[in-house]
Amino acid sequence: MKQTPKALFLSHGGGPLPLLGDSAHQEMISCLKSIAASIPKPDALVVVSAHWEEKNPTITSGQSPFLIYDYHGFSPESYQIQYPCPGEPFLASELHRMLADAGIDARQDESRGIDHGVFVPLKIMYPEANIPCVQMSLVDTLDPSHHIEIGRALKNLSRKNVLVIGSGFSFHNMRAFFTPDDEESNRLNHSFEDWLVNVCSSREIREEERAGLLIRWSKAPGARFCHPREEHLLPLHVCYGVAQSPSSEQYRTVIMNKESSLYLW
Repeated sequence: MKQTPKALFLSHGGGPLPLLGDSAHQEMISCLKSIAASIPKPDALVVVSAHWEEKNPTITSGQSPFLIYDYHGFSPESYQIQYPCPGEPFLASELHRMLADAGIDARQDESRGIDHGVFVPLKIMYPEANIPCVQMSLVDTLDPSHHIEIGRALKNLSRKNVLVIGSGFSFHNMRAFFTPDDEESNRLNHSFEDWLVNVCSSREIREEERAGLLIRWSKAPGARFCHPREEHLLPLHVCYGVAQSPSSEQYRTVIMNKESSLYLW
């Protein structure tokens, strides 16, 4: 029997567009469906979304989380999307304890719902909405080393058939999404993707070195073009902290005309 992976970093696309039939997201949709079909179904999901930042790691602990439509200017149907997955208060408490045991201050939030960084990819991967789901925030310092430490604190979740999903985007330059491509922007996009795939997957890199490269990610070629602000990359750092190993699978795709990638550990 195949073992449930430890972690998955996914590029979640632009707002609700993947659920609205947008042609620029078809490769991403196919990739997410393929990943979900290829791995054992988890008993629960912990999703770290790029769209929630708090002073300390914060964990949703409600029994029935509502949806937060945290996007603007889309069609009326985008605000009618439903994803009635159950919450898992016991798992939220366990996450809180694991973080505390690692010396990381965290808190639980019973009243918060789940944002589109959670419900959009999960509706593609697990449309039945029957897997309990807990969302966890980023920390608003956006310190990459701290996010790796957060992941390390959660490393034993895989023993319980819990999949940690980092929901972000390996390319997230909003201006570039709406500017015509040119040779330089394509070069920077490609250079950063090549660097990221190598760092996440190479078995020739020692783990101490890999962690250091991810901490110093902004020195990579094309880094600040691809990520003027790093919140969409940091869910990957949490995933790496959980796994502390090279990724077992890498998926390169094109989303909104930009090279993007996903990683499974």
